[in-house]
Amino acid sequence: MPATREGRPRRYLTCEPRFFEVRYAINPWMRPGAPVDTALARAQWQALVRAYRDHGHTVEHVPPVPGLPDMVFAANAALVLGGRVLGSRFHAPERRPESAAYELWFKEAGHEVHPPRATCEGEGDLVPVAGRILAGTGFRTTPEAHAEARALFGVPVTGLRLTDPLFYHLDTALFALDDENIAYYPGAFDPGSRALLARLFPEAVLATRADALAFGLNSVSDGRHVFIAPGARELIGRLSGLGYVPVPVELSELHKAGGGIKCCTQEVRP
Repeated sequence: MPATREGRPRRYLTCEPRFFEVRYAINPWMRPGAPVDTALARAQWQALVRAYRDHGHTVEHVPPVPGLPDMVFAANAALVLGGRVLGSRFHAPERRPESAAYELWFKEAGHEVHPPRATCEGEGDLVPVAGRILAGTGFRTTPEAHAEARALFGVPVTGLRLTDPLFYHLDTALFALDDENIAYYPGAFDPGSRALLARLFPEAVLATRADALAFGLNSVSDGRHVFIAPGARELIGRLSGLGYVPVPVELSELHKAGGGIKCCTQEVRP
C-alpha cells in the first residue's frame, strides 16, 4: 500500500497569457514566428487556475502587460520565502521589463521587494525544499545571485550546475514533491551536482529524459496533489505508486516558449 500523502493549501500568483506569442528565441524550445493559438493558451492557463482552486489553493493574478509575451511565466519573477521577496534580474533583455510589473504587485500586496544585483530568475532557478534552497546555474541565474539568496533568506543554498540547454532553468529539471523530497532528471546536471543530489535526497524520484522533455519536471506539488504535464506518463505512474495524486494539466501552447505548469506558477510563501 503506498503512503498517504498530506498536502496543504498554497497561495499562487499567476499571469494570464493575454499577450502570449513567440517573438524571440531565448531557449532552444522557442521558434520565433511559430504559430501560436492565443485563445488555446488562455484556455489551458484557465484550466490550470481552475485545477488549483478545485484542490483548495488560492490563486491571484498579476495584470499582463502588452509587449511582454513571457510574463505568463510568473515563477521567474521572484522567490518568496518567509514573507521576504527576492525579485528578478533577467538574463535576456526582452524579459527585463517584467521585473517592474511583478515588483509593483508585490509592493501593493504589502511585501518589501529586494531587487537582486546579479542575474536571478526567481523560482526558475531557486527551489526551496528540506530547509535549504536548491539553486540552479549554468544558463540563467548566476552563483552571485545564490549568495544574495543566502544572505536574504538566511538558509543554506546549494548550487547545482545545469548542462543541457533544453533544461535551461532548474524548474525544468527538478521540483519539490513535498517539504523533504524532490523529483529530478539526473541528465540535466553535471557530475558533481548529480552526486550532491544523490547524497542529499537518497529517496528522490528519478525521471527519464522522455518525461523531462514532456515538461514532467516543470510540475507543482502541494505535498499530495502533483499538477503535471499529461505527457509525462512514466513519471505519473511512479508518483501514483508512491501515494501522490497526479493532476494532469495540458499546457501545450505554452510549451512552445519553453514553459509549463511551474513556469506559470509563483508560490507566495508566508
